[in-house]
Amino acid sequence: MTFAGSPDRVEARLVPEAEFAFDTFEISGLPRRLNPALPKALVRAGRAPVECVRILRARRPHVVLGAGGYVAGPMVLAAWTQRVPAALTEADARLGLANRLGTPFARRVFLAYEIPGRRAPKYRVVGRPIPSRSRPVPRDEARARFGLPPDGLVLGVFGALAGAHALNEAALEAFGAEGPAVLHLSGERDYEVLRGRVSRPDYVLLPSTDEFGAALGAVELALSRAGGTIWELAAAGVPAVLVPYPHATGDHQWLNAQHFVTSGGAVAVRDPSAAQPLVRELLADPPRLGRMREAMLAAARPDAAERIAEELMELAAARR
Repeated sequence: MTFAGSPDRVEARLVPEAEFAFDTFEISGLPRRLNPALPKALVRAGRAPVECVRILRARRPHVVLGAGGYVAGPMVLAAWTQRVPAALTEADARLGLANRLGTPFARRVFLAYEIPGRRAPKYRVVGRPIPSRSRPVPRDEARARFGLPPDGLVLGVFGALAGAHALNEAALEAFGAEGPAVLHLSGERDYEVLRGRVSRPDYVLLPSTDEFGAALGAVELALSRAGGTIWELAAAGVPAVLVPYPHATGDHQWLNAQHFVTSGGAVAVRDPSAAQPLVRELLADPPRLGRMREAMLAAARPDAAERIAEELMELAAARR
């Protein structure tokens, strides 16, 4: 298995660290509005499929998987020109622009959620793959890792990798001085500003963690955005108060949240300040939390990665 992507994105660091081969090609997203970056982006978009053909001819793969976003499009198009079967993944409840453009060149599109009008045989609803590091750790062990109290309820606050400023502020305002024990992953951007405002030892504030499975195992309830993390919460059976990112394209985080709201495992609000009373209400109602936990587990799809791998092997075998 080999990977390909942009030399200036995070995969250029993560893939070699994981000891996989990594090929690069120049590509950048197209601005949604006219600006000086557009001509350069268009030139890169025109050159990228040619570079991808070069990579495919060197690597000679049996199948190609595009993980969504503008990086995937040129490789899927190149695979189509070389008669290499290709598939795409869509992580949100709305098909993104890059995937809409790439779909005609893909044999399969793996969806995290049901999307109206997107049906078999091309489309498969499989959920979103869960990283192995996000598998939950037993509670006592998990809490010990973060220095959290061994007893009592713990709230997890999970925004985005870069940070979720409004969510961070609302959580610290509501629970920084008093309330349940908290494990708050703030993201790098806000961490330095926030850490001086924490005034109690059982409020653990970190910019991020490489042990997200331990974070999931430590908490009884999550206050979270509704991006990819929501599938990790579900697989761990963690009920959630979801505050979707309001500026997500096509409001896709709100759409993501509805899958888990409908299942009974989560509640969703638009305004971060409205989350505080919901969090306190839920933490005061252990039977309801128990029902929400079961609902999250029922809505989860922990076998998503295996299902995608099986279908990719079938596509590869069919080509031979």
